[in-house]
Amino acid sequence: MTPEEDASQQPEVRESIKFSLENILGDDHDALEHPGLKQQELDSGSTAKGWDEESVNRPTVDGYCVECEDQPAQLRCNECQDDYCEVCYAAQHRKGMRKKHAAKPIIAKPPKPHPPSRNEESVPADDERCKNEEADSSDVDMTDDSDAELDEIGARLPAAPMIEGLGAQPTIGSKVGEWFVERAKYIPLRLSLGERKYLRLLDAALQVSEYTDKIDTIGFGLSKAKRIVLQIRELCAILSGLVLSADYKLGQSLFTDRDFQRNEEFYQDIFELGRRHKIMNPDKMRTTYGKLIYLLQDSQSPEVKDMLNFTCVKPITTVYSVLEEHDALGLLRDDLITVATKEIESDGRSRRDVQKDIKSKERAIEMLSARYQRVGLSQEQVRQCLYSIGDNHAFLRTNRDPCDRMITYLKQYYHATQAKDPKRSLAIRSGKGGARLSHDHAKQYAYVLQSLTLWREILHDMFRLWSLTEQDLLSETVPYRLRDTGQGLNRVQAAPKTLRMMYTILQRAQQSVGSWVGSSAIHMGDHNVPNALMFIDKYSQIYRILLPICNTLRQIPIVAEKPALRSYIDDEFGSTENCILEILTDFFRHGFDGSGADNFFDAGSCIDGRLTSAWNWCAQLEKKRYFPVFLLAGFVGFDGEW
Repeated sequence: MTPEEDASQQPEVRESIKFSLENILGDDHDALEHPGLKQQELDSGSTAKGWDEESVNRPTVDGYCVECEDQPAQLRCNECQDDYCEVCYAAQHRKGMRKKHAAKPIIAKPPKPHPPSRNEESVPADDERCKNEEADSSDVDMTDDSDAELDEIGARLPAAPMIEGLGAQPTIGSKVGEWFVERAKYIPLRLSLGERKYLRLLDAALQVSEYTDKIDTIGFGLSKAKRIVLQIRELCAILSGLVLSADYKLGQSLFTDRDFQRNEEFYQDIFELGRRHKIMNPDKMRTTYGKLIYLLQDSQSPEVKDMLNFTCVKPITTVYSVLEEHDALGLLRDDLITVATKEIESDGRSRRDVQKDIKSKERAIEMLSARYQRVGLSQEQVRQCLYSIGDNHAFLRTNRDPCDRMITYLKQYYHATQAKDPKRSLAIRSGKGGARLSHDHAKQYAYVLQSLTLWREILHDMFRLWSLTEQDLLSETVPYRLRDTGQGLNRVQAAPKTLRMMYTILQRAQQSVGSWVGSSAIHMGDHNVPNALMFIDKYSQIYRILLPICNTLRQIPIVAEKPALRSYIDDEFGSTENCILEILTDFFRHGFDGSGADNFFDAGSCIDGRLTSAWNWCAQLEKKRYFPVFLLAGFVGFDGEW
């Protein structure tokens, strides 16, 4: 077709596409954004492939899963005649006609060496045999997921091989072995004073950015890739101006010619600072981190990379990577590291004992920093590594330990199989008090215990989960799709690495408690949990629920020391113990009753539904008769600082 003929047909195409409300709200957004594109595809006889379409088709290595291509195959589908690992088999055979397929275990044999993968990402494979069987089933837009289907598939599968956990943290005086080596692989390095200055500049630039408002919408005019490039360049330009205003000499040396490609390393370092800071401090950058990670997610597409001429993503700087680079991993195996990184708590201890621990910790840090300094690795950098490990211990104390305390309360005040009296009964009934589930006391006790145990295991491995989350979000081979999930437009994206780790944690929790009550379905990449960012944000808020409750329960006896307040508690609840018992009983009942979702089908006993119920209980706290006790104990809100 000549340019003249093409130009003559353009008005006809544009006339056929009308910007009516029906077309704008419809599903055929490509026809609105790029009129005439479909006709050009038909004329050329080929389908155009965008950056978010699957375009990689390479043979699968024998012995590995046909779907993710990085795990040994464990099951063979009799109908598909393909080999899968257990997680991928469950994901691909969860609905439609594939649900009826039968599988048989594959006899274990050493797989052939796996070739270098593309960032070791999971790539969906084209399965021609079963494409017609699930014509209406999308691997990404799963709006009709059923927890019962996931549970049924999981029940048919053999137990997945366990990823060996690290076990308990070594105590002072014991051999540390490889515990700190494995842990340090996922502990980000604490920011230095100079890096914090650039972090403030990044946060300021993200605050004024309207990235998601302009990208995650139906665009008229520029293509999505061009809009992404324009917004990334605009953000980089804002950063350049802020750096120039903060340090004129540095800004002048970096941005004289406004060449983004020449300053690629600078922008990578700036963006990495924001990611590293967020992992170490989940309560920071609550509005800007989403913009940052979505911007980096878009920058990973090949089309955007070609237009930008540089990449914005670099690996997170961890304690392990710094020490490995300078051949100083012996620091992580030194038995003195337990003293140098220990948490010093002052509760119930004399000032003299606390000061003694502080002095011993400072001496250990100085000894280790002098022992492991190298050329290129100063004593200050060694201290930064030790402080970063200490920050990890502080994170565990703040986030994981409330789960341990709630488990202790559960075992202290309640019997595992029968209630001693009605006040200590945890039984719930569907429809009563907003509950969706019906459990007797023994079943609810087990349900609460396993939920708290699961949360504890998730928070124990939170840094590792966050690392896998970013790998899934910033994958070059796992695209996302913009979908209306019922809560606005969201980026729906599969998260194979995060999901696999969650199944490992779930199995570890199941083995810990011995039995499992309710559903073990994990929502990921569907309308409930659209992507890994939503998942990690959801579980990083657990301490916001449990910590205020634990602090209130601990403060009640102290509050009751005042005669007037003691009189109020005695008149209202009978005693301080009854007050504590009423709070715990109500939380263990209705914080785990399956309520809180937008509709009846989305709540329940699935893994994510348990956390939804707890948040729903928090929203109802002001209506409880013991709410004044929370206020007297210093409670300011579940989003406040304790």
